[in-house]
Amino acid sequence: MDRIARNHRVSTLLKAHAYVSKQTVGPNLSRISRLLSSHTRSFATVKTNVSVPQITAPDLIYARKPDHVDEIHHQLQHHGILKISLQFTDTSSTYLQHLLRSLHDHHGHQLPISHSAKRGWFWDVRPNETTFQAGNHQARSETMNEFPWHTDCSYEDPPPRYFALQVLQHDRYGGGTLSIMNVDRLSGLLSPATRAALVRPEYRISIPPEFIKDPAQRHILGSVLLGANAGGGGGAGGGRESTRPAVMRFREDILTPLSSEASAALGELKGALRSAEIQAQSTLHLVAEELPKGSIILVDNRRWLHARNHINDPERHLRRVRWDAVPFASSC
Repeated sequence: MDRIARNHRVSTLLKAHAYVSKQTVGPNLSRISRLLSSHTRSFATVKTNVSVPQITAPDLIYARKPDHVDEIHHQLQHHGILKISLQFTDTSSTYLQHLLRSLHDHHGHQLPISHSAKRGWFWDVRPNETTFQAGNHQARSETMNEFPWHTDCSYEDPPPRYFALQVLQHDRYGGGTLSIMNVDRLSGLLSPATRAALVRPEYRISIPPEFIKDPAQRHILGSVLLGANAGGGGGAGGGRESTRPAVMRFREDILTPLSSEASAALGELKGALRSAEIQAQSTLHLVAEELPKGSIILVDNRRWLHARNHINDPERHLRRVRWDAVPFASSC
């Protein structure tokens, strides 16, 4: 296949706003799988410069340059993901602080949320067995364990639209790979009944102990999925075709279905997340070489699920920030 044509087709597969199919998916899953199977090899081995938009920040001042900030906002709106390569040392994450204020001032992004009652904007994602950022509770991000598929802050009401990870030290021994899965493509491969059930607010989402801000609130109630394809007929409202991508909030270990339909839908979703075939059609794996020290990855927290495999380097260190907390329903 011609390289340019192949790259164009792979890029098309990766767009978060891609509309999978407005037809009933169940009977057509095999057809969709056959249609996409010819892309699986290229998709699985695609390089970051094809799959994830990239820009550089030569200097700290770029965080306040209108053209630079405008481009970042555009890429997040269009693709829902962006890699920034810093050309300077910034161990204090000053660039990110300035950038988020610029996005707030010029594009209406809400300022970052605090991580817990004890932490502010930034959270250090690194192994630590003795001192925990949330006091007496160790967060998953403070272990070397793998993270299954999830969105950040699914327990927040409202949840943040975006998160960023700045790489202060990448895993030098082959672990800590960041995987991202396109929610719109994933949702299009679920059955209509499952999509409809995931849209209904029939799930209890528990707040992890390390992230409790108000002792009186231990959980929220809500839906898992909203947006295009969610109702099984071309949009959450059905009938009229939606051009907006599906969005999701999901973390399996804190999610409790409150009806039999919700439970069945959650079961199908979990099965889809484990499916190698579906992962091949909707997932990218960004190894340390693609996100080295000095990189920042910005992700639409509702349009992409993410996961991490086991960390091999105890010195691996990322810094996380989450922002633009707006009602989940406003994503659609």
